[in-house]
Amino acid sequence: MKQLAFVLLLVTQSSCRSPAKTCQPGCDCRGALKFAVCQGAGLALLPVRAPASTELLDLSHNLISVVPRRGFAGTRKLRVLLLQSNNISRVEDGGFAQLEFLQKLDLSWNRVAALAEGFSLGLASLRELQLSHNRLTSLDARSFLHLDGLQRLNLSDNGVRTVQARSFASMSGLRQLHLQRNRLTSLRSGAFTMLRSLELLDLSGNRLQEMEPAVFSPLASVTLLNLADNRFSTVCFKTLLSVRTHGTHVLLRGNPWNCDCELQRVFRKLRSVQRLFLDDYLNLTCSEPAVLRAHRLTEVDSELCIAETVTVLVITVTVLITVLAAMLMGERKKKRRRKGLHWTQQREFSDDSDF
Repeated sequence: MKQLAFVLLLVTQSSCRSPAKTCQPGCDCRGALKFAVCQGAGLALLPVRAPASTELLDLSHNLISVVPRRGFAGTRKLRVLLLQSNNISRVEDGGFAQLEFLQKLDLSWNRVAALAEGFSLGLASLRELQLSHNRLTSLDARSFLHLDGLQRLNLSDNGVRTVQARSFASMSGLRQLHLQRNRLTSLRSGAFTMLRSLELLDLSGNRLQEMEPAVFSPLASVTLLNLADNRFSTVCFKTLLSVRTHGTHVLLRGNPWNCDCELQRVFRKLRSVQRLFLDDYLNLTCSEPAVLRAHRLTEVDSELCIAETVTVLVITVTVLITVLAAMLMGERKKKRRRKGLHWTQQREFSDDSDF
């Protein structure tokens, strides 16, 4: 009985492990489970040997620097490919072209500085792309040309300074876009064209100071818009009003707000829009003017507007008084001139009558 159990155990283990010749040294390949784990195996080059049936390939924490063309030709059935925490700085055109079933690609924590047009070839089935913690500085439409089915894109913690018009136009089904902690200073109209399905847009931790009024108008489904920890001192009412979703939550904390009366009017109008929810409005603090620094916006709003209204009234009254005084002075001078002219005429008439 014991011998039979031992034989069965050997058979089970042998069925779970692929033959050594089809598995890269340092990797753990489980044919029955269809995964190959090569995490931290010291690999520097692709391709890596793995069973043709592999659906999950973990190559994280290695020394790979280049993804060559046809680098995964031997593992065409992959659904998950993990390449995070390598030294990848270049992806050759068609590097993933054979992976027609791939659904998740993780390239985070690498050194990718640019995405060529051929980067996305063959990735029509991809649902999730992780590119956080790389060295990207600019985004354009060519980078994501073939990602028709993508739903989640993480570009956080790069050095992105510009998002060109139609950069994400090929991803009409995108639901989550993470752009937090980059170096964006402004957003132009057309940056989010075609993103009608987008539900989450995270722009927090950038250097944003201005946005064109129509920049968010294509977003018909967004439920969370995160603008926290940027450099906004004010906000345009029309910019947020252009979000057409019914039930959008907007985060605005951590910005250096200039707490003047105009800002109060803008927020008063925004809070009256029933489809917008300013979740952290009660925690917004002032940076300017200096006398109100670190005060909560809600604590100074009424005082600000009253003070500003009084100031405006005082200035207006002062101007009116000055104008009226000038008019009165003018009228007095005219009367004096008329009297002087009349007196002169009378004197001349008197002199003439003496003759």
